Amino acid sequence: MMPLAMAKTGETVTIRKITGKDEVRQHLAELGFVVDSDVTVVSEIAGNLILQVKDSRIALDKTMANRMMI
Repeated sequence: MMPLAMAKTGETVTIRKITGKDEVRQHLAELGFVVDSDVTVVSEIAGNLILQVKDSRIALDKTMANRMMI
């Protein structure tokens, strides 16, 4: 496993584990980031990511992206 922040642009990955406090995991789940969901990296700038989750595009900073393992 590796952090989501290490995924390449254009790559579709599956989330395997989400770390962090319960509030953080709940917030990510509300955005659509749940275990076994597919996420596509739309673009990456300095470790910050724009991700395609289901029918939405969401921007995440490097800290949050490092909490999700793929």
